[in-house]
Order: sequence, then structure tokens, then C-alpha cells
Amino acid sequence: MNENAELGGRVLNMRAVTVRRGSKNILGPLDWQVDPSQRWVVLGPNGAGKTTLLGLCSSTIHPTSGEVAILNEILGKVDVFELRNRIGFTSSAMVERIPNDEKVKDVVLTAAYAIFGRWQEDYDLWDESRAIALLTALGVRELGEREFGTLSEGEKKRVQIARSLMADPELLLLDEPAAALDLGGREDLLKRIEALAADPLSPATIIVTHHIEEIPVGTTHALLLKDGLAFASGPIDSVITDENLSGAYGIRITVTKESGRFFARAN
Repeated sequence: MNENAELGGRVLNMRAVTVRRGSKNILGPLDWQVDPSQRWVVLGPNGAGKTTLLGLCSSTIHPTSGEVAILNEILGKVDVFELRNRIGFTSSAMVERIPNDEKVKDVVLTAAYAIFGRWQEDYDLWDESRAIALLTALGVRELGEREFGTLSEGEKKRVQIARSLMADPELLLLDEPAAALDLGGREDLLKRIEALAADPLSPATIIVTHHIEEIPVGTTHALLLKDGLAFASGPIDSVITDENLSGAYGIRITVTKESGRFFARAN
């Protein structure tokens, strides 16, 4: 049996993974698996290792030790530029790479070539139709001819998610998608992510957030990090609990759940 077959068709498989800076482990050792139908959220205090973990998932960093397999390809044994075409990724850092004068429709279209900034590449009618459909699904179709730099933060978030879906990825990574949004913008975006999660054809999703109020309905699993280690991991209702959050954040926290959404308050 070859290495890829042994990975079992998982979207993500981490085995004894560590990331070290100098003499300090900033992540791991960590074992973690994500299956195609799962929708994960990653939580934890500042410095817990969330950003580092997302870097591994997106193939932008490699582990110091251990094995990371993404879409049945092992980091260090695969062309990461080809692999990244199969991963949809949104983050505040990526927003900075989008030209402010780029038309919104072109921001989404250029993801088909994994580039930022339209030049002389050709797009067919299918590409144009898919870009418009994604902008529609994210509620920003009417912004298609606007320049990206003129959009609000909430509008930019939705355009970026549409872009991340353009190449029909097998794994979707959303880094704090609701951060810096007002209440209306947050709730609108979470409803749209909820609809995406409910679609059986949607890719496996990993969302990183600081706030459990920003976990969309339909999230199936949670990974709670503390000091670079998995403090709790598994089905979401078994992870997002008073005991686990209190232990991870070092303060007594009470969790409530209403209509599929989680809420927390300190005691």
C-alpha cells in the first residue's frame, strides 16, 4: 500500500506534528484529523498556536517534526503550489495582496489562476458565471463593478470568501471571518457561512476564531488549543463546555447554546 492510500482519504491528517522557533515549541506535539464532511472551528487564547496551525493547513509553513498530509499529499513531498490550488484560504494578510483598484468581479475571477490582479489572462463564460454566482451567494453581486478598495470591511470579507471558493477547493480555511464586523455584518456573514456548511457539496471547512459567538450553525467539530497543545478536540458539543473553556482560558466561563449558536460569559 502506498503512502497516499494509507492516509485513508482524509482531508487533513497530522501525526506528532511540532513547530519550533528556537528552543520553544509554539505548536505540538499534535495529532489531528479532518474528514471531508466535517466543519471544524479552532479556538484558543492568544498565543495558543491557532495562526501557526492554519499556516500548516494552508501549506504556507512546514512542521519542524512530524507529518502533515493535506488532501492525501504529504508536505515536503509535494509541489505546494499545485496543492494550494486545491485549498481555499481567507485571511487579513491576503486582503492586503488584492489591488485596491481591482474590480470586485475580477478579484473573484483571478482566483481561477491563483493570482492577484487581472492582467491578460482569458476567462470563459463558465468562469464568469461562477464568479457572479459566488458573489450572489455571499450577498455582494451588486458590487461586481466596484473597486475593491472602496468596500467596507464586511463587504471585503464576503468578496474574499467568494474568491476562496472560485477554484472549487477541497478544503476551505477561514481565518477570523467575522473579526472587525459590526453586529449586522457579523450576523449576515454567519448566516451565509451556515448555508455553505449545510450544502453537502461544500468542502471541508476549518474556521479560526477568538469568540464562540462567531461559530456558525452547522459546525460539527471543535479543536481547543492551549499553549500549542490540543486541550480538547472532537464533536463540538463535547468541546465547547464550561469546564473546557474555563480550563483553556484560565477563568470561570459559563457556556449557553441557543438555536445552534454558542454564547459565553465569565463568572
